[in-house]
Amino acid sequence: MFFSIIIPVYNRPQEIDELLESLTYQTLSGFEVIIVEDGSNIDCCHIIERYQSKLDLKYFFKPNSGPGGSRNYGAERASGDYFIILDSDCLIPPTYIAEIHRELKSNQCDAFGGPDRADDSFTPKQKAINYSMTSFFTTGGIRGGKKKLDKFYPRSFNMGISRIAFNALAGFSDMRFGEDIDFSIRLLKAGYNVRLFPEAWVFHKRRVDLWKFYKQVYNSGIARINLFLKYHDSLKLVHLLPAVFTIATMFFLFLGFFYPYFFYPIIFYFLLISSDSTFKNRSLKVGLLSVLASFVQLFGYGLGFIKAFWIRILLRKTEFKAFEKNFYK
Repeated sequence: MFFSIIIPVYNRPQEIDELLESLTYQTLSGFEVIIVEDGSNIDCCHIIERYQSKLDLKYFFKPNSGPGGSRNYGAERASGDYFIILDSDCLIPPTYIAEIHRELKSNQCDAFGGPDRADDSFTPKQKAINYSMTSFFTTGGIRGGKKKLDKFYPRSFNMGISRIAFNALAGFSDMRFGEDIDFSIRLLKAGYNVRLFPEAWVFHKRRVDLWKFYKQVYNSGIARINLFLKYHDSLKLVHLLPAVFTIATMFFLFLGFFYPYFFYPIIFYFLLISSDSTFKNRSLKVGLLSVLASFVQLFGYGLGFIKAFWIRILLRKTEFKAFEKNFYK
């Protein structure tokens, strides 16, 4: 069983350096690494050269097309039985490939995905953002995992697909954002066996700039409406929660200035997030930052969802994409 790890990158040589370094420590070999530079202004050629002797490594540079097109480009040049899709801002634990191999040997499937965690080396802000994206008290339940509110959809930061299934579905669509969920939906609709590998986790660093993080989740809210218009059954009740949270929070804040007890639900949520994150991360600083990151995440997703709902469904306008020109910078 041979794996092709496909990683698109855009202007992030430092991330590729850390990711490739982590891949050199895998306890099981039998994989190649394919880096697809998506029209970067700051390329990672000098980084790639340092790992040519340590990894079975291929590097390609192409005009910018977004992550989906870059993954397709890499898949066309891959030789593995399975394609493993990773984001450039991930670090891979040493047992990652071995765990995937073990799961597939014991119960083969067509596609799979794993969860993400925060490494001890992460900054407090990175840990807080990771908490906001994985906690059951935010939208972590939507994203899937052991405690999930919806069926599991592999995400592009940690996704595996058999070559046969990938080719049958013609790879990723040309959606600029939400293309990984689009691909997972098509996998499930086509009847492929998709599984969560709970021990095949990665350390996902994500963005340390809260404004960039806001743009990411804002785009996620927009993508959810775009996906709904492609697949009407893809929108679940849980996907409405960030928008409901956003509207309810603004409503409570407004009324709270006249009737202070309307602040109580917000204070309760503040205490819930801060105490849970403090306990899990063993840090009060991370706990307090997690409150900020969680509000950024929920408001960003909620506002993107509301705007897309207004423009695409109520006004019936064509698809649009926010922050398209600078999101990947």
